[in-house]
Amino acid sequence: MELGLQGKVVVITGGTSGIGKAGALAFAEEGCRVAVCGQNPEKLANVKREFSQRGFECIAEAVDVVNHNALLRFAGDIVNQWGRIDIWVNNAGIYPNKPIIAMDEAEWDNVMNVNLKSVFFGCKIAALHMKDRDGGVILNASSFTALVPSVGSGAYGATKAAILNLTRTLAAELAPSKIRVNAYIPGMIRTEMTKEVIAKKGPQLTEQIALNRLGDPEDIAGGLVFLASDAARYMTGTYLEMSGGKLCVQNSRAAW
Repeated sequence: MELGLQGKVVVITGGTSGIGKAGALAFAEEGCRVAVCGQNPEKLANVKREFSQRGFECIAEAVDVVNHNALLRFAGDIVNQWGRIDIWVNNAGIYPNKPIIAMDEAEWDNVMNVNLKSVFFGCKIAALHMKDRDGGVILNASSFTALVPSVGSGAYGATKAAILNLTRTLAAELAPSKIRVNAYIPGMIRTEMTKEVIAKKGPQLTEQIALNRLGDPEDIAGGLVFLASDAARYMTGTYLEMSGGKLCVQNSRAAW
């Protein structure tokens, strides 16, 4: 199948580890030029080195995604070097585990800013660079908690549910500019962000999954490539769930 990704310029926020990094490598393997941002200098250096060793083009910059001007400069650097932006993946996020009423205002605001406001900024900046060209694709990271909320991560789930709503609205607003907007919903994936909860409840979490295993970042990367490709050209305003069949039935373990 022709994916139509060769030579495309891809931007991934939070692209130095986990799902973001796996997605960056998957796009690069399809012939894309990939730019990632993060805030950890060591991780940024590692990404640059790994891409170089594999012969892939990569821009990796330290960016605070909650800072609109910083994100705008990052996009500008990409356009100055590569001439355009075709695909923008809003992947950056944090996963606090704390009951809603136990959070103080600063903690609440931080979750809203990193997980939701950064997506608002990213979508605006991506659209700015895509709408006067031949369009493009914007992908937004949601979560299974947007479908089934979890006790202890209510603030996180609220941002991810809001992202689904924002994605649908933007898909309609940006359709005349030939920009597709979709969300992706990972299940429980082994990343730095989830290692604490997996350490505590790994077997319990696995029992909820029809495929009887937790996911790896590479399990999500292929879905990102698909959503951004010509193979998904009639998909917009929707989401792709990649959860291994989490809670698709009440008793997943019964089949095993």
